[in-house]
Amino acid sequence: MRLFSLIAIGVLALEACTPTTGTNGLGTDGKPLPQVYRIRGGETSKIQFRVLDSVNSLRQASGLQQVALNSKLAAAASTHSRDMSVQNRPWHFGSDGSSPIDRVRRAGYAGPMIGEVISETYETELETLAAWMDDPGSKGVLMDPRATQMGFSWYQENNGKFWWTLVMGG
Repeated sequence: MRLFSLIAIGVLALEACTPTTGTNGLGTDGKPLPQVYRIRGGETSKIQFRVLDSVNSLRQASGLQQVALNSKLAAAASTHSRDMSVQNRPWHFGSDGSSPIDRVRRAGYAGPMIGEVISETYETELETLAAWMDDPGSKGVLMDPRATQMGFSWYQENNGKFWWTLVMGG
């Protein structure tokens, strides 16, 4: 009986240490549980224009001209986002050794390429844009006064991870 009592006390003690969640979506701390941010297939242009509007608001607040969404730059960004996922690392070179300039040329963009910003994250596009604005190098690309065109795209893995790419051109 003593052994049974010790086992029962041990099980109850372990149960008390196990985090529980209610059906209300709150964790043990009373805060909402994190949710995986998912972008559905039909939301591509909505997301691209949301980022474009946000970038243009930031540029306008700094006295800079607005940029327009460019489908060729977006295609280069899309290709690179998927390729970063395949390589499983955020960097500016493609698995074939291509540079950002190589990719925009392959996509048919004839103007000058200003720069590229990338990210590997589980954050939304606007959270990612805010992080880019906090980084001096990325902010320099987004706020470059020579920029007139922008391409933006991403690749989302099944686990929810995003590979974001934004390309600025002139």
